[in-house]
Amino acid sequence: MAPNAAGSADTFPKLLIRNAKLFGDRPAMRHKDLGIWQTWTWAQVLAEVRCYAVGLHRLGLKRGETIAIVGSNRPKLYWSVMTAQMLGAIPVPVYADAVADELAYVLAHAEVRFAAVEDQEQIDKIQSVAARLPKLERMVYDEKRGLRDYDHADLTAIEDVIKDGRDALARDPAIGAWLDAEIAATKGSDPSIILYTSGTTGTSKGVILTSEGSIRAATDTVIFDKLTEKDEALAYLPLAWVGDHYLNYAQGLVAGFCTACPESAETAMQDLCEIGPSFYFAPPRTLEQLLTRVTIRMEDAGRLKRALFKYFIGVARRYGETILNGKPTPLKGRLLYALGRLLVYEPLKNVLGLSRVRVAYTAGEAIGPDLFAFYRSLGLNLKQLYGQTEAFLYVTAQPDGEIYSDTVGPACPNVDIRIAENGEVQFKSPGMFVGYFKEAAKTAETMSADGYVKTGDAGFFDEKTGHLKIIDRAKDVGRLNDGTLFPPKYIENKLKFYPNIREAVAYGDKHDFVGVMLNIDLTAVGNWAERNNVVYGSYQELAGHPLVYDMIEKHVAEVNRSLAGEKVMAGAQIKRFLILHKELDPDDGELTRTQKVRRGFIAERYATLIKALYDGSDEADISTEVTFEDGRKGVLSARVKIRDMKTEPVPPALGKAA
Repeated sequence: MAPNAAGSADTFPKLLIRNAKLFGDRPAMRHKDLGIWQTWTWAQVLAEVRCYAVGLHRLGLKRGETIAIVGSNRPKLYWSVMTAQMLGAIPVPVYADAVADELAYVLAHAEVRFAAVEDQEQIDKIQSVAARLPKLERMVYDEKRGLRDYDHADLTAIEDVIKDGRDALARDPAIGAWLDAEIAATKGSDPSIILYTSGTTGTSKGVILTSEGSIRAATDTVIFDKLTEKDEALAYLPLAWVGDHYLNYAQGLVAGFCTACPESAETAMQDLCEIGPSFYFAPPRTLEQLLTRVTIRMEDAGRLKRALFKYFIGVARRYGETILNGKPTPLKGRLLYALGRLLVYEPLKNVLGLSRVRVAYTAGEAIGPDLFAFYRSLGLNLKQLYGQTEAFLYVTAQPDGEIYSDTVGPACPNVDIRIAENGEVQFKSPGMFVGYFKEAAKTAETMSADGYVKTGDAGFFDEKTGHLKIIDRAKDVGRLNDGTLFPPKYIENKLKFYPNIREAVAYGDKHDFVGVMLNIDLTAVGNWAERNNVVYGSYQELAGHPLVYDMIEKHVAEVNRSLAGEKVMAGAQIKRFLILHKELDPDDGELTRTQKVRRGFIAERYATLIKALYDGSDEADISTEVTFEDGRKGVLSARVKIRDMKTEPVPPALGKAA
């Protein structure tokens, strides 16, 4: 039985109780630990969380207080979220890979007294900034390894907290009745979680969400995609990201499906193959990495396999999309595609762990149309959605049978979207946020006078399909000096389709031409270097190699040919590019924790290189501060070469954008 609505359950703990009754013996969570998959049913999860809630209350957590959740996707950290909500406290997830300074900011701003953390690494980071966290009193942790000799005056293992709660419940039945009353006392309109934004445009803000709004939004999309208790998802996305809280936590509780946690971030792709989820989400960067893996493996394959792969991928590009959408297809195309499924597409999806996927989404940033088409052509039901933390993710989503690479779909059920006079997308939605934590002025700035949320994104509705098209961040869209439209993300996505290019940052607003800074993909280019006898000792050395520049130049030239054929973008071809001497890194503030480019910060940090792109220099010297994994700082110096590009002639019929 698939619930099509949350019914009277207006909080997540109430949904957990409902699921334990409806799906008690069905799997609710899995976790791969020491190579073995462990499984908990809905009834078992409810029992564990109840014990955890009693134990945490006995340690002092009270209604209305905040508790940080720091770590990767592990059952006990998901239970920490649920436990806090049972007690009427507010969980505040933090990115597991956040450096100590970022942790300190969020924990101090959120005024947390408690923190539930994964392991020794997170404890060490928090303890290193303890002086900045006067309100933090206690940490509970999942992984005991390495903590034997620590002072446990303010440290407690989560399993010990659960055991203490279990013993207390066994001793005194009145405690169980008290907990039931606490669960019943929590209203759906109470804050259920604070999710901090990625900080693309500045300091992260704490987005306050309610459980009733979150459940309404999740119910709408569970119905939209026909998710049931028989589905399964892999939870590998950051706990602190709204996507994980929506797709795995909220939808999992509403639909009753099973959420599987990988053994580690490093094994997530292998664990994906073992789980074979039916519901899958991947940001564009993950899809780019999967394609890079495929490309590398095919380059190392035999001549016959390479030829078969190349031929049938061509067949997929011609016929896959029409067949997947149920549109008329020539008999020859259907037969060739069927043979391609047997020889290439299904084996490839199996290797990637996507064989059982019924519904797949991508979002987080714009995806390149070529990358999107590649997966669609294999028969993967990959769709796009558009959302924000302030919306509790979903604003739009593509319905089955209405999939277009250049749109993000129509408004989701019960979502109202409008385009402001300046082209900005604005919305109202069931799950929209209450406000920013301790940021009343910024909340008011984000809301319109009549209650719409201002997204900061520029977009429009496509006349043919009625779907929303997102151009770029409104503030990032500019024009060249000759009036040509310049949406940097559009150009960057075309470049990132190539497995050799990991990241791209395009500049051109108020300039005569487009210049681009690139990061190479070390895995892909390293594999190429090995096969071509190119010797290198570091990323910096490989990035500056003349043969690597030659290879990247060919990719840029292909992008220019593609741009030349587009009416709006023909005048925005790339005239100069350089390959950065280091990878853009969240630890250095160049990317957000969700891997989005912090364009303004990069413009300041690499101002010397941007100046050289536009003053005609062939090379430029730069020294950049870097952050090592242990938190130490260092300086990386390099002489970066700049290469000129020939642009394609623009047909007179195309001209400039109006």
